[in-house]
Amino acid sequence: MKILVTGTAGFIGSHVALRLLERGDEVIGIDNLSDYYDVHLKKARLARFAEHPSYTHVSADLSDRAAIESVFAQHRPQRVINLAAQAGVRYAAENPHIYVSTNVTGFLHVLEGCRHHDVEHLVYASTSSVYGADTQMPFSEHQPTEHPLTLYAASKKANEMMAHSYAHLYGLPCTGLRFFTVYGPWGRPDMALFLFTKAILAGEPIKVFNHGHHRRSFTYVDDIVEGVIRALDDVPAGNPAWNGMAPDPASSAAPYRIFNIGNEEPVELLRYIEILEQCLGRKAQMELLPLQAGDVPDTEADTSSLAAAVGYNPRVPVEVGVANFVRWYKDYYAVA
Repeated sequence: MKILVTGTAGFIGSHVALRLLERGDEVIGIDNLSDYYDVHLKKARLARFAEHPSYTHVSADLSDRAAIESVFAQHRPQRVINLAAQAGVRYAAENPHIYVSTNVTGFLHVLEGCRHHDVEHLVYASTSSVYGADTQMPFSEHQPTEHPLTLYAASKKANEMMAHSYAHLYGLPCTGLRFFTVYGPWGRPDMALFLFTKAILAGEPIKVFNHGHHRRSFTYVDDIVEGVIRALDDVPAGNPAWNGMAPDPASSAAPYRIFNIGNEEPVELLRYIEILEQCLGRKAQMELLPLQAGDVPDTEADTSSLAAAVGYNPRVPVEVGVANFVRWYKDYYAVA
């Protein structure tokens, strides 16, 4: 199968591309290698599969309409996985325009490419951040998501609504996946596990917000990849029991779904740090701080819908996942 994957130099995108190639798919990868964080890390991710005979790389920005139209016209993918996005909930305070340019306008270009080139199925990344400050746990796809707390979350909520309109108007099968705190080897340097590891090894204090008492559905990247590919292989048909929001008689038959994808066993941040300390053999110096603006105290994923649809079952416990990350980090950065 020929699959277009956006964001193949990214954390999750590189893992997804590699898994697809390993199972025999042809992958067309798009990435603009933005300098939001270390470009050398992005190039190193790509190097793991860039020379694979079934991989073709396109250096392009999703906001470049002509470039994306050209990719679809030239390569005519059967299915699409959209993982490219401007990430980071706090970076929006410094550069809000890029969130709309990449996450909204760029996603529109992907939708248009799918619409005009008979793509069988679009799977795209959303986020648990769309639940905002909702305190009803675990988070379910049936809960309202009209009050995101950050521009990043708002841009991803916009993606969900845009995809639904294309599913309804043009019959484009779409599946949105709300990711819950993904971590693991080749992760992003702006994420907590990466920042904590770097600081602890350097003997520097780590910033622990909400005094470390919030909980997260930390989800190992391999479990995320498994869910993404299972969702890709399961093309939705029109379904009156669509689970994304309150059923609308005018649109509930659209070939569209929203799923949570994450670990159903949340871990308190202090426990997460304790596991990291054990893996590093060093104690962390913690600077305990209040909750940051835009952060939520807890996240907990209800993944029963994804499990029912495609058999999703995350298997990697946090102790194993953090240990795998530490091994990768020490090897990649040559830490003794």
